[in-house]
This record gives sequence, C-alpha cells and structure tokens, in this order.
Amino acid sequence: MIQIEQISKSYNAHAALKQASFKVDRGELFGLIGPDGAGKTTLIRILMTLLLPDSGKAHIGQWDVVKDYRKIRQHVGYMPGNFSLYRDLTVEENLRFFASVFGTNIKTHYHLIKPIYEQIEPFKNRRAEKLSGGMKQKLALSCSLIHRPELLLLDEPTTGVDAVSRQEFWQMLGTMKEHGITVLVSTPYMEEADLCDRVALIQNGEILEVASPKNIVDHFSSHLYRIKGKERLGLINALRSLSLFTKVYPFGEYIHCTSDEAVEPVVISQQLGQLGMDEIVIEAALPGIEDRFIELMA
Repeated sequence: MIQIEQISKSYNAHAALKQASFKVDRGELFGLIGPDGAGKTTLIRILMTLLLPDSGKAHIGQWDVVKDYRKIRQHVGYMPGNFSLYRDLTVEENLRFFASVFGTNIKTHYHLIKPIYEQIEPFKNRRAEKLSGGMKQKLALSCSLIHRPELLLLDEPTTGVDAVSRQEFWQMLGTMKEHGITVLVSTPYMEEADLCDRVALIQNGEILEVASPKNIVDHFSSHLYRIKGKERLGLINALRSLSLFTKVYPFGEYIHCTSDEAVEPVVISQQLGQLGMDEIVIEAALPGIEDRFIELMA
C-alpha cells in the first residue's frame, strides 16, 4: 500500500529525514515509533502530499506522492498532530462539512464511523472548541474516515490524551482492518508499538529497524539487568562508572543496564558496594521495545 524509497528531507541545515525506506502492506496497522523530533511528522506530511521530499520516492498504491497528489488526497484520510477542525463549528457541522468536501454525506459511510461517532453524538450541537481532548480526537477520526479512505495517516493521535481515551482510540483503530483500511500511525509512546502489526523505529531521521513488535524484541542482543536503590541519581552515576555495562538508563522505578556478557548480580553488588552503594536490588530483566530502541541508538 505504501512504498517509501530513500526519502530525504532537510530544513536548511537540519536533516529531518535521511534516506528513509520501508513499506506498509495493504490492510496493515503500521506504527511509526520514535521520540519528538525523530522525523515522524515530516514523513507523514510527505505521504499526505503536504511536503516535497528533497530526494527519494514514495508511492501510495500506484500513485506517486509528488506527481499524483490530487488522487492521493481523494483516497487518504489524514489526522494531523494538532487539532485542526473548525473550532467554531459544532460536532455535526464539522462532520457534514468534511463529508461535503469529499462529495459524500454522513449517511453514506455512517456504518464506518458509527462506533466512534456514537460516543460523541450526544454532544453533536456542541462547538468543537468545547470538547475534551479525547472527544476532539474521536471527532477528528470521524472526519478523516467519512469519505471511506483506503489509507488513514495519523500523526501522534494520542499525544496529550488521557489513558482511557488512548486505549479506546487504539481499539477503534483495530477495527479499521475489518473495513480493509490501511493505517499508518505515529506515536512517541513505545508501549503503543505492541498494538501494531509491524512498526518502524525512527530516530534523528533514520529508520533503525522495521519488523513486528515481537521480532524487534527478539532482536535484542544484550544481557539486561534492572536495578534500583535509595539514591537513584547517585546509583545511575555509579553504574555508569563501572566497566561492566554498555548502557545505563532510567526505566520507570528501575535503572536498566545492558552488557555484552552475562554478569552475576553478586559481582554487580560487590562493585557497587566498593562505591558506597548498599541496599541495592539487582535482577535479570526481559527486554521490551524501548530497550531494543535504546540498543539500536549508537
């Protein structure tokens, strides 16, 4: 459905994308995962024909994103990171407006948005600016689906949304496959990667890896330990001073440490004790996608 080949884009001296390449299969729920500033928005805007790449090629179906921008805009639904609907229009007025832009009406494809729209329909006469964050996202998703697109491009749709609304939103995305709609969604939240069929990890404009969430975790090649103690900052500095570990980074209530070779916890404890660190909890840990992402960062 999407074919990206060696796409590069710079803003003056800053390289936002560096020869990015991957493909998204038809009917797939594909995640573009990376922190702020990684290049996610730039790539999605290129696919949406809102930006021109400096080099490389990208196709959506048989259409080139540069030459066939009119066709692409007719067949793609787009939800930008910032709420971009008309704030002074009501919920229903926004939906009717976007349906008319694409030459359709709410009734024609209501079955597609029904599970989403039913949750905000009681507020159909409320102005969009008065909606909560979660309701705004549901309205934006409804408007991007009202013309029954073949592809849905979502730029960080759950950023700034509460945990319950995030969960509901991903459940709604999962239903898109039933309608044959391909979804490309970007997010900075590593835990959301597990909700995708496949993901591309992106950092500093470079695609680090493309695979299923399980395969990405399976590619983790280091030994991983999780450690915690009373003096967190001092413990991080102490761990980084040891030659045992290749990487040391905060991870929730723990500190994650990676090593090329297996290390006995008693050895770690002894070396930390020599640095004045005691009452330390040291355990071998199972890696997640965030651990693999950090491992890939040179």
